[in-house]
Amino acid sequence: MKTIEDFFQDKGINYGWVMVLVVFVLSGLAFGSMASISVFLKPVSLEFGWSRGQTSFAYTVASLSSAVFGVLWGQVADKYGTKWFGFVGAICMSLVLFALSSLDSIFQFYTLYFLFGAMGSALLFSPLYANVGFWFKENPGLALGLAASGGAIGQAFIPHLSGILIESSGWKMAYVNLAIIYILISLPIAFLIKESPWRINARNQEEEEDRNFPLSEKEVVSWISVAVIFCCICMSIPIMHLVPLLTDKGFSLEFATSVLMILMICGAFGRILGGMLGDYIGALPGYILMSFGQTIFVVWFPHLISPSSIYVLAALFGFTYSGVMSSILVCTRIMVSAKFGARAMSLTSLFGWIGMGLGGFLGGYFFDIYGDYSWAFAFAGITGIANLFILALFFMNIRRRENLLLSS
Repeated sequence: MKTIEDFFQDKGINYGWVMVLVVFVLSGLAFGSMASISVFLKPVSLEFGWSRGQTSFAYTVASLSSAVFGVLWGQVADKYGTKWFGFVGAICMSLVLFALSSLDSIFQFYTLYFLFGAMGSALLFSPLYANVGFWFKENPGLALGLAASGGAIGQAFIPHLSGILIESSGWKMAYVNLAIIYILISLPIAFLIKESPWRINARNQEEEEDRNFPLSEKEVVSWISVAVIFCCICMSIPIMHLVPLLTDKGFSLEFATSVLMILMICGAFGRILGGMLGDYIGALPGYILMSFGQTIFVVWFPHLISPSSIYVLAALFGFTYSGVMSSILVCTRIMVSAKFGARAMSLTSLFGWIGMGLGGFLGGYFFDIYGDYSWAFAFAGITGIANLFILALFFMNIRRRENLLLSS
């Protein structure tokens, strides 16, 4: 009996495109739930009397658990493959969402989001992106950009859907309904996951894979990891706090979630372009270009008051911040070997999630101190500048090493 993989091989189609679709959907559900914390933030904090900083710390907990356990799952993926990652992640995501409907303490809130990160998003992000990237020897940026765009689509529609569910039936039933939706979508598609033949061969070879890059893999991971902390702080503040910012300004929850939806829809295109830029102008130049746009746009959110200008800014920021995310994936894919791919992406994601968690928390912390979000978004811009400075040093170091190799 022929498998789905056999069917695609008979048609001369790379099964990697099926993996692109699988990771598109699974990462969309996982990223969407992480972004939806911002929509649940106000109703949950109001019901239990928690501050914005306390409540948004759940995002930090989920981010940090995704980071730490992502490294563990990256090691497992490089050694054994990712065949069952989608199945386990789908089950765990749905169970956590269902359990959140019975929330009664902040400790439970943090514990459940810790589990969501450790057993849900950590399984569905870096290891699966590494698998996708090494299905393609040519133009991996396009494949990774398309797969990563699922995260942006999830961040666009799931928070908006969450807002609708909260307004219609309350936040507790919203969690229940999301759990049902997740299990129905994610479980069937998880069984389509196949490991990249390139990664299987690399894992079974005793000799080191040839790399055409002037820096060692450890140097590459170190540079990207340091930069990604700051770019993820920059992007996570609006992701986590844009909806509360807008509702604080008197806009409806429906409008606020629609702005987030526009931001993420444009982000889907940004992730595709960010991946394609890696194929055409180089992974690191693409990363720098998108980071520059993210830094320019992030600081303006607290200062705009007209709906049309807010939509335009959200679209521009969404396009560039999402391009940053796929550029990071392409940088890692291009600069490391197939055998080290999942660990490299997990290690850079470790620092990315640290940045995301810090940004989510610090946005709420600055709000608690100053009573508005102006300082939070200004701080996001400062961290964006720090990221650009590190990337410039990384770029110059690569050029210097290339020149040394040419002269020797």
